Amino acid sequence: MIARELASWALGLDEVPAPVAAATARHLLDGFGTALAAARTGAAAPAIEVARGLGGPPEAAVLGTDDLVSAPAAALANGTLVHALDFDDTHAGGLVHATAVVLPAAFAVGQQVGASGRDVLAAAVAGYETACRVAAPAPHGFHELGLLAFLGTGASTKQLHPGFASQSGIVAARLAAAGATGPETVFDGPRGVFDALSAHPADPASILDGLGERWETTRIGIKPYAACQLSHATIDAVRDAMAREPFGPEEVAGVHAVVHPDSAPVVCDPGRDLTRPAGPYAAKFSMPWTVAALIADGDLSVRTFEPDSIARPEVARLAARVRWEVAAEPGVVAADAPGRVTITLTDGREVTGSVPRSEGGGDRPLAAAGSGQWIR
Repeated sequence: MIARELASWALGLDEVPAPVAAATARHLLDGFGTALAAARTGAAAPAIEVARGLGGPPEAAVLGTDDLVSAPAAALANGTLVHALDFDDTHAGGLVHATAVVLPAAFAVGQQVGASGRDVLAAAVAGYETACRVAAPAPHGFHELGLLAFLGTGASTKQLHPGFASQSGIVAARLAAAGATGPETVFDGPRGVFDALSAHPADPASILDGLGERWETTRIGIKPYAACQLSHATIDAVRDAMAREPFGPEEVAGVHAVVHPDSAPVVCDPGRDLTRPAGPYAAKFSMPWTVAALIADGDLSVRTFEPDSIARPEVARLAARVRWEVAAEPGVVAADAPGRVTITLTDGREVTGSVPRSEGGGDRPLAAAGSGQWIR
């Protein structure tokens, strides 16, 4: 059974290759940074308030505060903090935000039991490999049946999802320690995770492919922008065009982008207003608005997605000039797809831009010295 083999591997994990350890430390540090940025802006305030109210024994810290609460309560707050700005890392194959669920559990339980740094790192590697490997067998299958109603309403529910997941993981582990059991067929049997939650046929056997030899942890990408990963290739292509031939927002007559078919329903959904987002999260999940903001400001930062920024009429007018076509790249998942844009200027000139994939993952990792420049 896949679940038994995966659990046995994780329980026996001790030594990991140096590149895997380095990647794990890098992603934990990135997640800690995104959590502190969210704490600074108050983006996860409801989750922190509730965690304080849940209280419990003083087992673990709520990041960015002096509060000590129970480990499950800390995981609820910290998972929300890591993900609150949508600035946390992404595994392209599974399109999963791994650190948002791994860091809160590893840190909270590690603090609770007084674990060594080495043990916390090993636990994080087990978490990263599990999260990425379980997500990858059904690319976009979970997302098509996902809870995405928040996009058209401005609700903050998506920020809470990793917090709930990490909290539930700790509670599940405690239940298991107390004698509760779960089905070993949860991945490969009937009526399991993929049957219940994936819109596409899945390949559960791939969860174990190369386990302990091929490390998905090293394939997680760090975000340079606090916006949906599925817009990043287009954003980078626009930046490429802007570098090739500088132009101002007033010179732009139109923008035409090529978008992966799995990206379009998420960031180019015609069922909601993509030019006047309902809230910060809706802006982060609107490719036209994000591209318009980049052209208008010359950059994207955390402040780009604050309420006063997304209310700017000049950006909405520019976003209305952004069009797209859907085109598949055979064998390439959406978060790894290339970005291609053509920008038509008012004088008739056309400026093109392209990237092989978005910056931050794969063969385009962010430089450590420059990765902090985006948090402003």
